[in-house]
Amino acid sequence: MSVRCADMIVVGSGIVGSSTAYYAAKKGMKVIVIDKDGVIGNGGSSRNGGGVRVSGRLAPEIPLAKYAVENIWPNLADELGVDIEYHRGGNIRFAFHEKDLPALENIKRTNEAYGVNIELIDRAEAKRRCPYVGDSVVGAAVCDIDGSANPLKATLAMYRAARNLGVAYYSGEEAVAVQNVRGKARRVITANGNVYEGEHIVLACSYQARALANTVGVDFPFRQKLIEIFVTEATKPMFDFMFSAVGASGGAYGHQTEHGSFVWGGDSGHEHHPIFEKDTFQCIQPTASAISRGTMTYFPALAELKVIRTWAGWIDLCEDLVPVIGPVEEVPGLMVAAGYSAHGFCLGPVSGKILAEVAVGETPCVDWKPLAYDRFKSIF
Repeated sequence: MSVRCADMIVVGSGIVGSSTAYYAAKKGMKVIVIDKDGVIGNGGSSRNGGGVRVSGRLAPEIPLAKYAVENIWPNLADELGVDIEYHRGGNIRFAFHEKDLPALENIKRTNEAYGVNIELIDRAEAKRRCPYVGDSVVGAAVCDIDGSANPLKATLAMYRAARNLGVAYYSGEEAVAVQNVRGKARRVITANGNVYEGEHIVLACSYQARALANTVGVDFPFRQKLIEIFVTEATKPMFDFMFSAVGASGGAYGHQTEHGSFVWGGDSGHEHHPIFEKDTFQCIQPTASAISRGTMTYFPALAELKVIRTWAGWIDLCEDLVPVIGPVEEVPGLMVAAGYSAHGFCLGPVSGKILAEVAVGETPCVDWKPLAYDRFKSIF
């Protein structure tokens, strides 16, 4: 058994955990990051579609996404010294059924309440902006400030930047318990019997955060879902924007990378019922086929593209579909950033910045309180 001490112990080495470590280290804190996996960022951070967007989010997380898109992502490659393939090409959310047009209007109304401009366009304009979309399109919502980045490169870049600032990483260390010392969360105990002790304990480990919080009497309404994505062979430049669909047309999203391949994600309806253990990243047979059928229906021009690779990853769905971020008042010293409900990649850096600012007593760059743990109230 060994005991390692730091100002902050972060559980989870993905984009959220490494961003927290990076920004905390920039403020002079000594930080240790532990992860149960032997590979850095091997959870959702390396298994997502790379969306960097504000549009289509639920209201409580829009301020964080807006700050991230306007103030962090455009400068992140220069700051970290790595080309993370960030591209601001906008986001077009298509509707293919008349009954889905009110959903586009709701996106516009929700986002504009936070100062985010959403343009609603009709079928003719949608076809003009995207000649490859199918004839069944009836309208779309456009957000010009949205974009995409490469999740693998961005996560690796944040990890390297944190390491360069002195952050220590210990992989293959599965956290099994948080331990209070004199009424304050101070220790993380691992399956190897090692102890990590610090003033701040940060749970940035997706669904695992729930079990760890349980060890100090706290629970989050999280559950898991498997998501799948595939990548196609490269082709000529066709799309400059992120794509998604709303309502009855929903369940598919994607973009074309700078290399020419398309990255597409979506659902088949089977993802809540995998036949294997939740620690494996195994694709479910119907999903890629379901995504492909939807793609060919809505974008016939892509029908002949070959799918060259698929992959799967677990997301931590929160009951109200927005993350839990910030200190847990019931347990001083404990902080959490989890439950992102498939929205964590874009929010990773801003979440880390907020937690680092809170840890050193600064005013956070964005008000995180609407996402705090105490939003879950008992009903009497």
